[in-house]
Amino acid sequence: MFLGLLRSATNHWLPGVEGFLGTAKREAQEVTQFAIEVGFRHIDCAHVYQNEEQVGQAIRSKIADGTVKREDIFYTSKLWLTSLRQELVRPALEKSLKNLQLDYVDLYIIHFPLAVKPGEELFPKDENGKLIADSVDLCHTWEALEKCKDAGLTKSIGVSNFNHKQLEKILNKPGLKYKPVCNQVECHPYLNQRKLLDFCKSHDIVLVAYAALGSQRLKEWMNQNHPVLLEDPVLCAIANKHKQTPALVALRYQIQRGVVVLAKSFNKKRIKENIQVFDFELTPEDMKAIDGINRNIRYYEFLPGISSPRHNPFLSN
Repeated sequence: MFLGLLRSATNHWLPGVEGFLGTAKREAQEVTQFAIEVGFRHIDCAHVYQNEEQVGQAIRSKIADGTVKREDIFYTSKLWLTSLRQELVRPALEKSLKNLQLDYVDLYIIHFPLAVKPGEELFPKDENGKLIADSVDLCHTWEALEKCKDAGLTKSIGVSNFNHKQLEKILNKPGLKYKPVCNQVECHPYLNQRKLLDFCKSHDIVLVAYAALGSQRLKEWMNQNHPVLLEDPVLCAIANKHKQTPALVALRYQIQRGVVVLAKSFNKKRIKENIQVFDFELTPEDMKAIDGINRNIRYYEFLPGISSPRHNPFLSN
């Protein structure tokens, strides 16, 4: 699970929890229930995580026992690479809703600006182990998302892993009805995404940070040679000064720069600990020091491979 803090339309920061690829299904349900019990309300999941059924069960159980109402929960799902063709968008969302047993999601986002061969296989690959790209105009995908919003299947729509050029393509689309409300990208003190953050702010798009604490160092997804973010001496020194953990300092850094922050945790103790991010504030000097450790290190490199460079969303932010 990921813990998150999502900025709502009323400019409050809503605690939340996010699913992740490979999460045990039973664990997904248990952790989501616990997160709701301790006050988290934003739940960010995806079709590719293959646990939306269990997350939906957790949400419904907390609604049934009176802990929350449906309108208290902000649920995000994501459109996977195999469903970016215009005619596949609504069926993909309807499948998620069926698994969740919910009438609508609060936010539906394009998971990657990369289309691959449609089908049941999540990662269709060629004989060289590279993903098989599909030819899709993302502006047409976006039009299908707009129709999902109009149909009441989602309250808002957004994107993930888009660079500024890909965002501009959507923003400049003739006949644009709704612009993306957010762009979810890898963002942490070693990859602070300053230029992309400034671009998003200039267009009133919320930047959402995943991998905000680095990563779990899964070998199939990241370069194992990268340094461990939470062992950085600058973060550790600031944490000691405030009597907080390096993780809380990294989360607080994002909040103070206007970024919605997600942090992965399966540990109930850490889930409760993350809410303490509101209990302290970093000084301008702290913020400047953390800005200074940016290394443009990307932990998640999407190592399964992309068959064509022009389809790589990470070439430029």
